[in-house]
Amino acid sequence: MASPDPVLDKDGVRLTVDDAVATVTLTNPDKRNAQSPALWRALASAGQELPGTVRVVVLRGEGKSFSAGLDRQAFTPEGFDGEPSFIDLARGSDAELDGVIAEYQSAFTWWRRNDIVSIAAVQGHAIGAGFQLALACDLRVVADDVQFAMRETSLGLVPDLTGTHPLVSLVGYARALEICATGRFVGAEESERIGLANLAVPGAELDAAVRDLAAALLAAPRDAVIETKALLRGASGRSYEEQRVAERGAQARRLRDLAGLAD
Repeated sequence: MASPDPVLDKDGVRLTVDDAVATVTLTNPDKRNAQSPALWRALASAGQELPGTVRVVVLRGEGKSFSAGLDRQAFTPEGFDGEPSFIDLARGSDAELDGVIAEYQSAFTWWRRNDIVSIAAVQGHAIGAGFQLALACDLRVVADDVQFAMRETSLGLVPDLTGTHPLVSLVGYARALEICATGRFVGAEESERIGLANLAVPGAELDAAVRDLAAALLAAPRDAVIETKALLRGASGRSYEEQRVAERGAQARRLRDLAGLAD
């Protein structure tokens, strides 16, 4: 079966849509899908281009690695063509630097929107920015050769592409600190055991496992999934009693909708 025509295909990012499932693919396998500001802008555009019919978004990388992280060209004095180098950014004001980083982060924030469920299909290396991109998704299915690592601290930096919150939520503070501060690799078996990955499978079965998961997610009514996702995302910021109230409100909306009494 022919693949659908891309909705977007630029700067190492391709977006295709097949009915309720969208696929965002990193398309620079020769550089192990290393990331750049241009790629981040393309990822942010992919989120903006999603049709309203999409319920599941799959994120994958071509080649042997999901993403080896930030392109090392970013650390050279010249940086990327047409982009300020990191050295130039460091010379800017706090407000300017904050604004630039916020723009970069926008590539990583839309994956947890309540109206979609995002799945990262991860094989090979997912390092630094690659690790954080996988963490940006709701769910992770990994191949048995996966190698997660947060290398920013080893470079004298901090993870700043939205990865720290989901990492702590998934594995706890102590383990998240150890993973980030040491920069060590986390393989498939460990990532599944500690809750970093939802499922680990042989590499040859990765695509099929993701398709099966997407189909299972699509089996439930869309509005129920949206309400459930919103409940779960907000749970960590609510007390037990506040969560009870939120559950009641969400269920009331669902019952009225099912009864045809929605506002």
